[in-house]
Amino acid sequence: MAADNSQHKRPVRSYVIRSGRLTDSQRKALDTHWDAHVVEFKNHSLDLDKLFPQSGSISLEIGIGMGASLLAMAQQEPNTNFLGIEVHKPGIGKVLHEIESIGLNNLKLICHDAKEVIETGIANQSIDRLLILFPDPWPKKRHHKRRLVQPQFVELLASKLKQEGVLHLATDWEPYAEHMMEVLEANPSLKNEMGTGKYWEQPQRPATKFEARGKRLGHGVWDLLFTKTA
Repeated sequence: MAADNSQHKRPVRSYVIRSGRLTDSQRKALDTHWDAHVVEFKNHSLDLDKLFPQSGSISLEIGIGMGASLLAMAQQEPNTNFLGIEVHKPGIGKVLHEIESIGLNNLKLICHDAKEVIETGIANQSIDRLLILFPDPWPKKRHHKRRLVQPQFVELLASKLKQEGVLHLATDWEPYAEHMMEVLEANPSLKNEMGTGKYWEQPQRPATKFEARGKRLGHGVWDLLFTKTA
């Protein structure tokens, strides 16, 4: 009889852990400021109200990269509390260094798999804004299953949004933009704020290095803005 290996199947990840080299400032920030600004996640529900010194709406960004856009938003919106999820230590170190340099008190980080954090750590109807900016498009067809934006995950995201909360996605890869549009518009809880099949032509967000890189390569940029309606 063949052995049942179902329990040993690896989950499909939307990312690959890279062994990026830490700069001296990133390493120092990780060592010095981790406890103050990184929320430890061990498969438990997080009390978002207790994470920040001030009350306010909560924006959650999945996959912050090196954190430039998240840092800019946190500075531009001091009355909003920001939570960023990232698995790569150089990005976490960079943001920690900037948090201390700027003196931000409305930004916290989680270094863990985003799907697990969203599923277990975030209560339903607790988030005002969810952002996924320039996730890996996994352009090869055989890798499409790795794409973060999939129907089941979008359904999970929608459950975490408050009524009238917003979901903002962006990509510089047109086939992925089309995939995102198809998946989001198929979800009955979400409404395209731009109208059916339309992208957000003038998005209100800081530019990212991925956006700049895409434009240099001749790529367009597609933003999607959806609202939780049900």
